[in-house]
Amino acid sequence: MEKQKQFGCDISHKSFGCISDISEHMHVHTVDKLHVCEACSKSFVDKHRLNIHMFTHTAKKPHSCDICMKSFKEKNHLNTHMLIHIGEKPHVCETCNKSFTRISDLTKHALVHTGEKPHACDTCGKSFAHKSHLNRHILIHTGEKPHVCYVCSKSFSDKSSLNMHILTHTGEKPYVCEMCSKSFAHKNHLRRHMLIHTDKKVHACNFCDKSFADKYHLRRHILTHTGKPYTCDICSKSFAEKNCLNRHSVVHTGEKPHACDICNKLFAHKSNLNKHMRIHTGEKPYACDLCGRSFGAKSSLNMHMLIHTHEKQHTCSVCSKFFAHKSNLIRHMLIHSDKPYSCGICNKSFANKSVLNGHMDKHISI
Repeated sequence: MEKQKQFGCDISHKSFGCISDISEHMHVHTVDKLHVCEACSKSFVDKHRLNIHMFTHTAKKPHSCDICMKSFKEKNHLNTHMLIHIGEKPHVCETCNKSFTRISDLTKHALVHTGEKPHACDTCGKSFAHKSHLNRHILIHTGEKPHVCYVCSKSFSDKSSLNMHILTHTGEKPYVCEMCSKSFAHKNHLRRHMLIHTDKKVHACNFCDKSFADKYHLRRHILTHTGKPYTCDICSKSFAEKNCLNRHSVVHTGEKPHACDICNKLFAHKSNLNKHMRIHTGEKPYACDLCGRSFGAKSSLNMHMLIHTHEKQHTCSVCSKFFAHKSNLIRHMLIHSDKPYSCGICNKSFANKSVLNGHMDKHISI
């Protein structure tokens, strides 16, 4: 196949397939921009570009896809989108032959081979191959979470995390395992599940050669080697991650800026408020993959999973009895100790608070 001739811009070093495209492009570098937007005063070199820009103010998307009904501001964006449905990927990487629907995706992909990371963070110096990755990274420093869930108002730093979260409300599980037909809400959950069938552990620790099925667990493991570099200035407690130190700092200030709109209870962290709200809404987004039972908190699901694994890691120091949950061990220890729960009316003592509450009902009913 004959390679298409390229016309290069000497100013921006962009390449174009035909001379008419580069001629149009050169307007970008000209000083005169005579067509001004009345809404925001931004100016453009020609009327066509002004008309395209106006869609950002009107939000009008006149070009709709007949297959999925998604709409677009410009006809060429619709044409590019249609390639998704027909499966056509005309843009091929010359290095690895991987093909892409859009030339912009091919351009981004090419950086994988060159190793180039031209976008650097001004705060910490970390570099990224793509500007979008840098923009997402910057939110770590600013703490900004601009993407808000319209159902529960939980906010996220990037759109993909919001989209993943939305599935907890819809209950949709679009990712299906081809081997056992089990379905998942998120693609990375399916990918992690597939390791059950392949038994692959591809992420290896450089310190001890221990390997893990996914990158998340590898990162957590590496902290056992690197230690906890973030220290609290007040109590000297150390943390493996900066965000954990930031959360801890609220303990000393006593600040609880997040209030429940229903019962006015205050919380130090937005995440704790979000968890609390599930008491009012009845939402249980964490489902057990084995039995389907749902829970309002991730920690409750983790505790529940011990039922399936038969893991009992909490041992009584007196009689060596094992328990799956620490709370059950604490309750059990009362058998060996005194009865700390006393009735304020008749002074009768109980080992268990729930039994004391039941006892108190007898006084109330008298």
